[in-house]
Amino acid sequence: MIRPVCELQGRTQRMWSVLDPILDRIEKEGTEIVLAEKITQLDDITLSGEKVLFAVCLNDAGINMEYYRLLEGFRKHPDCLEGSVGGIIVDGSSELYTKALARRLAFSANNAGCTFPGRPLVEATGSLGNFHVLSGVRGVEPIEVYRQQVETLVRSLLDFEIPVPDKKMKVLAIHASQRRTSNTMLLWDKVRSGIEHRADIAEISLRDGAVTDCRGCKYEDCLHFGEIGRCFYGGIITERVYPAILESDVLVMICPNYNDAVSANLTAFINRLTALFRVSDFSSKRIYALVVSGYSGGDIVSEQIIGAMNFNKSFILPQRFAMNETANDPLSILSVPDIDERARAFADRMW
Repeated sequence: MIRPVCELQGRTQRMWSVLDPILDRIEKEGTEIVLAEKITQLDDITLSGEKVLFAVCLNDAGINMEYYRLLEGFRKHPDCLEGSVGGIIVDGSSELYTKALARRLAFSANNAGCTFPGRPLVEATGSLGNFHVLSGVRGVEPIEVYRQQVETLVRSLLDFEIPVPDKKMKVLAIHASQRRTSNTMLLWDKVRSGIEHRADIAEISLRDGAVTDCRGCKYEDCLHFGEIGRCFYGGIITERVYPAILESDVLVMICPNYNDAVSANLTAFINRLTALFRVSDFSSKRIYALVVSGYSGGDIVSEQIIGAMNFNKSFILPQRFAMNETANDPLSILSVPDIDERARAFADRMW
């Protein structure tokens, strides 16, 4: 367990009042828990192959300085979490910063070799207002919802094993790019060539069809449409994408960086996936991303995908899930140094 020290010790009381009883029960059941609070030399800590719980408490400004030293350690030692599995708790003092901090932590830890199960984050805002809906549904106070969520996370982390398909792996690639000119599609072609003899691959373009974004239906309406494998707006999302998602073991999102954001059609795809998610279990499916930026900002796009698909939609985030490249002019991805070798290595990890 990694708990970056919060300089305002009073801010840690709520988080530890929730965590302590849970950890005590788990230790009594026979699980050894090792606590690390100050990370100065990651070389001295054995994290490879471990189940790692990150518990980060933020001060009144939404900052934890030791957290940034933790990120520095992960980036300096890119194999320090090799084969580990992680979960995240963030306890904040305001309504802001908790999820942004968690996404950055997940991205950096993932690049250091950490896998995250679906929904690996429990965040507590200052007011606990993010537990308001569950509090009403379950008929308990928000602090009790917080405890329940943390215990569910810890136990799912301990039980998690990456599922291995008992048949030929089924890969679904989603894109909205023009193949002839897209550097991102050229990168996908290289990755695809590394897995096509080992997997069944389906590819769906959202470019030519009208992809309407989510209209924000009432929960009951969304649930109704999801139960019949549909969505209010229909179209290519329900006719082709929904069945392909259910069939797949692996989803690859092919994401050119548009204005430091996932493109409009892919954003609509993520939003429209909600109806299917309400009635389907995505927790055994893995998410990968190919992100190509003209200038910079690939990490921002990757973190958006982590938030949407791993934190929210429950896809497994396998270690080093994203391949981030920079290529501006058409076809320039082909001249990026070592691109063939790195695309082949990415394909091998996927397999």
